[in-house]
Amino acid sequence: MSDPFDLSDLSSIAEVPPLATAPMRPAPTYLETLNPEQRAAAEATEGPVLVLAGAGTGKTRVLTTRLAHIIDQGRAYPSQILAVTFTNRAAREMVERVSKLLGRPVEGMWLGTFHAMAARILRRHAEVVGLRADFTILDADDQVRLLKQLLQAGDIDEKRWPARTLSIVIQRWKDRGLEPSRVGDTDGAEFANGRGQKLYYAYQERLKTVNAVDFGDLLLHNLTLFAKQPDVLADYQRRFRYILVDEYQDTNVSQYLWLRLLAQGLSNICCVGDDDQSIYGWRGAEVGNILRFDADFPGATVVRLERNYRSTGHILGAASGLIAHNAGRLGKTLWTEGAEGEPVKISGVWDGDAEARRVGEEIERLSRKGDRRSQMAVLVRAGFQTRAFEERFLAIGLPYRVVGGLRFYERQEIRDAIAYIRVLMQPDDDLAFERIVNLPKRGLGDIALQAAHSLARARNGSLYRAAEALIETDELKPKPRQALADLLASFARWRTALAAMTHVELVERMLDESGYTEMWQKDKSPQAPGRLENLKELVAALEDFETLGAFLEHVSLVMDRDDGASTDMVNVMTLHSAKGLEFDTVFLPGWEEGLFPHQLALDEKGAAGLEEERRLAYVGLTRARRRAHILFAANRRVYNQWLSAIPSRFVDELPPDHVEADNELSARGAARAQANHDTASGWRADRQIGPETAERFGRSRAPQIALQARPVHATLEAAAFNAGTRVFHQKFGYGRVRNVDGNKLEIAFDKAGTKKVIDSFVVAA
Repeated sequence: MSDPFDLSDLSSIAEVPPLATAPMRPAPTYLETLNPEQRAAAEATEGPVLVLAGAGTGKTRVLTTRLAHIIDQGRAYPSQILAVTFTNRAAREMVERVSKLLGRPVEGMWLGTFHAMAARILRRHAEVVGLRADFTILDADDQVRLLKQLLQAGDIDEKRWPARTLSIVIQRWKDRGLEPSRVGDTDGAEFANGRGQKLYYAYQERLKTVNAVDFGDLLLHNLTLFAKQPDVLADYQRRFRYILVDEYQDTNVSQYLWLRLLAQGLSNICCVGDDDQSIYGWRGAEVGNILRFDADFPGATVVRLERNYRSTGHILGAASGLIAHNAGRLGKTLWTEGAEGEPVKISGVWDGDAEARRVGEEIERLSRKGDRRSQMAVLVRAGFQTRAFEERFLAIGLPYRVVGGLRFYERQEIRDAIAYIRVLMQPDDDLAFERIVNLPKRGLGDIALQAAHSLARARNGSLYRAAEALIETDELKPKPRQALADLLASFARWRTALAAMTHVELVERMLDESGYTEMWQKDKSPQAPGRLENLKELVAALEDFETLGAFLEHVSLVMDRDDGASTDMVNVMTLHSAKGLEFDTVFLPGWEEGLFPHQLALDEKGAAGLEEERRLAYVGLTRARRRAHILFAANRRVYNQWLSAIPSRFVDELPPDHVEADNELSARGAARAQANHDTASGWRADRQIGPETAERFGRSRAPQIALQARPVHATLEAAAFNAGTRVFHQKFGYGRVRNVDGNKLEIAFDKAGTKKVIDSFVVAA
């Protein structure tokens, strides 16, 4: 089958007439505020231009000045410019800045998000793709409702193959520019035993019947329009004399194809982006789009913006040294004329609680010196990490805000799990019971709930007691009655088990047996892995409380927190949410293998996943203006288990000239490890650190925990382990070495599975 979006033959496109040469005008004053590289990017108006704009190098200034320059010099009317952004906020800011530079309002530009611009084109030519101009754009909930109808019509079990999962699969296809006819057998096999492609066909036909599109259709239909009507494409190529694209590194395949088609006319396309900040691969972004710009547009001008106006020299040196380990990049090195500042601090701590305590102490110290809390940020790799910091900040009365997300105990999956605990402890809690009675879905619809509510009101009792009565009568149909009976029997069984097992083990068991954990395991959305991690963190949090009652009381107090009118609060957010922001001080906790780089990224994408994780680390470092503080923990408690942690490979990749190791474990940790030698942590304290390690930390050779003494680029005394060696680990038991990477061993344990550990944690068996 021929590719309808093949760009190799453009002979059918009408030739675009040459643009009349604009008269030369005196150099405007707005160019005088730019540095040489910024000015070169703004003035290179003709032909394809790629502006590689490093973090903090004035990207927005260049983009808006370039737009103003094109209009001011008479090279195009505003209506002949297409400027594409990723957010409406960025589009509004661009219009305001251009208007300010020109001293007059700018109207008529085709300026907005990809979806907004594609919708504007589609409404003009909707009939070509079988729609009317007044088509409706469905939101996510409407898409899921429509897909549920199709699953029901196809007699497909929606519990096993959720409609929301199908919507994600279809959106992924649309992001790749795939119509139903172009979905391969392999791609279509991932849903409903190979019926995904047929469902995609049915979904698209149903959308046309109701004259609707989803967001993915906006670009996909544009591509179909341009393929079917070359004259329409040629008209837009002539119309848009200049095309400007912001955040080009974040484009997906559909956006890339759309831009390439429109730019094949005059080729006056300017893409601004940073290949080192491409961190959204999980939602379809293709870093390869920016890496092959030269190949797509031969003879393109490439301007590198490397002068940074945000961060100190040490921060930039550390970030540049780290990202240099990526092979898939165009290459640039950030520099500044400002001060070197403080080296990037690296701290090893005992566990997650010690990590939160250390950050809290540092924030309080800086606050006493006069630094504003609003200019400090804690940037985590995974959402579950925020809990320890929230708990610590609440304990010491430190105001904070969670940016770009909910506080830990406000998240959907946490509230659901807590509702299960509330019903376990207090069956008459109607709000909690109603929340989880059909979660996950058990076939208990509105009729069953209405019957329970009616009986509860009639008896002046709770929903739980009403449910107990309903399962003994014929008020409900057999299927929902049995589902309700099974749920009540489960709660009775769990209450009995509470006397024989710890409350931590019970909650873990309850989430598993109820099907709630499995529900998120089957969910294919990008958010599902994070929700599972949050549930693991919740179970771990229970260990801090003697009873479930004490835990529920704690949650109530936390949720009742009131920050008042204070605006000077510490910012807590994920690294992904931090892109585009900047702070005086940035804390980067959790730099450990498996957490950062995240194991899921490595498992799913291999080397490409590792490089994206490294770009995420680079983004985190370059958020800092004055201070950056990286932390790693020797132990992480994950799902009621203490796991020995290995510092992230990113720690080793930081240039030693720009970092300062500050390992608080050297004294407290060693003593604690010796005392806890036989505990579940499994750490050995009977080895001495090497001379290089001791020198870096300014200590004499003394008994230490291996990882606790590990600074940047330090190598512990090697143990004679080779692949195939039989070993024993105090926590994981017996196993066989599979792979050796320096002092890191990959071991296949007999009972614990394959783990990565430091060589000093094991002995030859």
